[in-house]
Amino acid sequence: QVHLVESGGGLVQAGGSLRLSCAASGRTFISRYVMAWFRQAPKKEREFVAAITWSAGTPYYADSVKGRFTISRDNAKNTVYLQMNSLEPEDTAVYYCAAGFGLSIAAEGSYNSWGQGTQVTVSS
Repeated sequence: QVHLVESGGGLVQAGGSLRLSCAASGRTFISRYVMAWFRQAPKKEREFVAAITWSAGTPYYADSVKGRFTISRDNAKNTVYLQMNSLEPEDTAVYYCAAGFGLSIAAEGSYNSWGQGTQVTVSS
């Protein structure tokens, strides 16, 4: 498994921006992994937000965040980022970083390593 540590959450007004970071460590073949962000709002199921293939850097997005969020990675730092722009109150959630082989990009079961989560709160 990969050890993941998220950072960058916080409180922001609607229309604002935040950048989340996820630092990965623990396995040497991370280049085979897919890295993803999921989120869970209060009283809701955890949902897929975005993913990126570590080797090629191919991004995938949920429809709800397309055009507003950008996922990227820094190979040298073993870190994945989620740039979130035009934030809406509906984006309020705990955001989780995940790593796995991503056979089904948006499925939680494709990921076997998870971070502890970081809270994002968007005020209206």
